Amino acid sequence: MNPQTILLYDGSFDGFLTCVFTVYEQKIISPIIRKESESNNQLFTISEQIITDETKSSRVWKGIKTKIPSSQQKVLFKAFLSEIKGVENTLLCYIKNIFNTANSTLIDYSNKDILKISQVAKMVGREKHRMEAFVRFQRTKDDIFISTVEPDFNVLPLLIYHFKDRYADQKWLIYDIKRSYGIYYDLDKVDIITLDFFSKLKTNIQKENYADNELDFQKLWQTYFNSVNIRSRKNSKLHIQHLPKRYWKYLIEKNEI
Repeated sequence: MNPQTILLYDGSFDGFLTCVFTVYEQKIISPIIRKESESNNQLFTISEQIITDETKSSRVWKGIKTKIPSSQQKVLFKAFLSEIKGVENTLLCYIKNIFNTANSTLIDYSNKDILKISQVAKMVGREKHRMEAFVRFQRTKDDIFISTVEPDFNVLPLLIYHFKDRYADQKWLIYDIKRSYGIYYDLDKVDIITLDFFSKLKTNIQKENYADNELDFQKLWQTYFNSVNIRSRKNSKLHIQHLPKRYWKYLIEKNEI
């Protein structure tokens, strides 16, 4: 029995594409791609550490771009950001199908891997739209607008263009508590950053760090929210359907100041 090869990578998209390159370069028959942080309980396997190589990942991505339209490229990237366990291996099968198909611009949803990737990408897309709607910023004394989130999927990379375009005239930071990194806009560009300030136990800005008029604006927003809320037409079931409770902790209008 030949042992199965497990390719361990750092969790980045470039790292994943480097693993794909390695599969083709070494002609690995039945590889398993897995994050370094995930445990391995499988017997009869060989683990190989894959170092992220942007040259190799760029070659793979360039090849993918020549085979599928931009809409499908986004689907592939969204599915990767789902972080669903084993999604890398479904993506690998998806990519192999792309390279093995003469006309890969035609989407074959009868293929189980293509269908799965499409379904997962839609889930990630819905989470992206929720974050765009539910992010609430708090202004600090440093004149930075900060929001903390804990999305189900790793959607921060998908939020960059929306918030950079919408809030181009102010510095802002959206920080993912769950994944311990954030996207920071400095009026020029967006950078990926990590901070020791936030943790899963300390998810919000303390009031002493607020800008002078931040609390006044929060109270004003709560007053507006309460004034437009028609109690006689309250439909809690519909409300929770469109605004799940797991997002309430981000919303100023749902919390006491």
